[in-house]
Amino acid sequence: MGIAYDGTDFNGWSSQPGLRTVQGVLEAALATLFRRSGLAPRLTVAGRTDAGVHALGQVAHVDVPLEALAAVSRSRHGRPAEAASPEAVLARRVNGILGSDADVVVTGIDRAPSGFDARFSAAWRRYEYRVADASARRNPLDRRRTLVIHRALDESAMNAAADTLVGLHDFAAYCKPREGATTIRTLQSYRWTRRDDDGVLVATLQADAFCHSMVRAVVGAIVAVGEGRLDAGAPAEMLHAGERTSAFTVMPAKGLVLTEVGYPDNDELEARAAQTRARRRLHVQLDLPDADELE
Repeated sequence: MGIAYDGTDFNGWSSQPGLRTVQGVLEAALATLFRRSGLAPRLTVAGRTDAGVHALGQVAHVDVPLEALAAVSRSRHGRPAEAASPEAVLARRVNGILGSDADVVVTGIDRAPSGFDARFSAAWRRYEYRVADASARRNPLDRRRTLVIHRALDESAMNAAADTLVGLHDFAAYCKPREGATTIRTLQSYRWTRRDDDGVLVATLQADAFCHSMVRAVVGAIVAVGEGRLDAGAPAEMLHAGERTSAFTVMPAKGLVLTEVGYPDNDELEARAAQTRARRRLHVQLDLPDADELE
């Protein structure tokens, strides 16, 4: 399932009692569709997003018996089955239950290839963070997904500093502490660009996975460089120090969007999932918390 959502009014992705979450809303819609089959579908997501974080390219999978999937494309009044595939009909009907003005949309549904797991097969995740500084033209239609800063930012200095964080590192200085969980990640790319149409600065970050608050923290450090509050070498120095600091502000969730999740070729999906599960089993054996990304 491809999923997009405005995270403003959600308490994150993961289901929580008494709180509105993306997972909870989608699973309720699926349960309505499959109620005659007695199913209570559970979604497995590529990357759990925190409260207020948005997504355009979220990915999740759900296990559904073939006969139950086929049933959703049958007419309720004895007419022939719809010409569209059961997957396309399922996507349309889920979106119908969610409503035309919903803040979460299923962008597409496909039958997964053998060995696919939305969470464990993922090879990388990509995020964007949008900042409108003093030289950008503010758009009120983007106010829920763009952070406004009333000072001018130095894009060149920001990219010079961002380059120093790329690679395999222990990002403990940029992750919210979780006892026993690893903070070692490979930040594959990190770049700031200024949009031609409105001058908004957009950070694009890609990594194998992100630990809790990592994206918003590394964005905050680089924004501090752009403001002149930190020099270009400070983010790397803090990275090597390995401790959280108050030298910069962790950015709000509103500017953050999960834009894409990458997967290997179909014949490598099962091996990738097995490798990721093996790492997770090691954490369980050592009685360590789950090391999955949470942004």
